[in-house]
Order: sequence, then C-alpha cells, then structure tokens
Amino acid sequence: MRILVVYWHPEPQSFNGAMFRTACETLVGVGHEVKTSNLHEMHFDPVSSRKNFTMIKDPNYLKQQIEEMHATETNGFSAEIETEVQKIEWCDMMIWQFPLWWFGLPAVLKGWVDRVFAMGRIYNFEHIYETGVFRGKRALLSLTTGGPEEAYRKEGFNGDITAILRPIQRGMLQFAGFDVLAPQIVYAPVRMMEEQRKQHLTDYAVRLQRISDESPIDVGAH
Repeated sequence: MRILVVYWHPEPQSFNGAMFRTACETLVGVGHEVKTSNLHEMHFDPVSSRKNFTMIKDPNYLKQQIEEMHATETNGFSAEIETEVQKIEWCDMMIWQFPLWWFGLPAVLKGWVDRVFAMGRIYNFEHIYETGVFRGKRALLSLTTGGPEEAYRKEGFNGDITAILRPIQRGMLQFAGFDVLAPQIVYAPVRMMEEQRKQHLTDYAVRLQRISDESPIDVGAH
C-alpha cells in the first residue's frame, strides 16, 4: 500500500514527532511505500495567496476557488502545491499526525488543507463525499490532546471527541471522498510517565502493522 504521512509539530523531539517516526518506520518495515510531508521541516507557509499559482485568471480580484479551477485547467499550480497534490493522488492512505490545538488542526496543517485541497483538482461540484475524487482511498487522524480522556467524553467538560473531530473527518476528508478509519488518539501524553508513552508508541505500531485490514468508521452525515 502507498501511504502519505502529513505531520506538523514545532518540536521534533515531541511525542507527536515520536508518533510520526514510529508510523514511518513501522509502515516501511512491513512493506508499504511511504511518502511524507513534514510541514515544520518544510517551513510550509499556511497562508493562501497568488503564490499558489503560476497562471492568473483574474489579476484584479483574487477568488481562490476560481483560480484553483483555472490552475486545474491550465496546469498552473505552483511547484510547491503541485508536489503536495501529487502525493495525495499517489497514496492509497493518508495519515495526519498533529496535536489538537483549540479544538482543531494547528494553523500550519489547516493552511496546508486550505492551499492543497484545491477546487477542480481535489474536489468539484459533481465530486464530493460519496462521489468524491478520492473515493476508495482511506485516511487516518493520529493526534494528541492536552487534556485527559475523561475531558473528551460526552459528559466531559470539553465534550465528545467525535464531535470535535467531525469537521475534519467529515468536512475535509470525507468531503474529498476518503474513507475514514478510527482516529488514533493519545490523551495528555505530557502527563504520562515515559513507560506509558513508550507503550502508546508500541500500541500504535501494532495497529499500523495491520492497518490494511481495518474497515472505515461512520463519522455521521448528519
């Protein structure tokens, strides 16, 4: 299987960094092809602008979706964006590794989505959700939280983690056609002992060794 791992965290020695390395090493070790987008190492700029494109449809007014459609038709994406889009087109499965910040994606990863999930190439009016461009591909969110697991239950003070992740799993991944696997969540690794963190990495590696056998989850259409 061909797998793309997209990762962002500002500290390479972080637990997210360890999860990223564990995923890459484990997947390669069991025979999968792996490509990565280490957004911090890449100094990826999350801000959309005309630098996304080498061709311009309307020089007087920037409407990103119109420019994305034009770039799709004219092969006019910048080399940076084209490279990332081709990675998504190449993969059979995509993993996002990140810390949950303010109930969502960190700015750089969200900006990667804003810039790379281009209309015309990644989706269009005829191809979303069940008819999405990437139907048949799978996606997995692997993330950490600052708070403990009990804070992310329905009765917890942060609310149900499923509801928190729905805008990402449904509104981004399923929107583009991906089947979504159950998220890999490590709650509050900063509060753990080293042995506990090592066990979570081991558990993640074991899961990834058998990831081809997993079935998608229902993230809810309503």
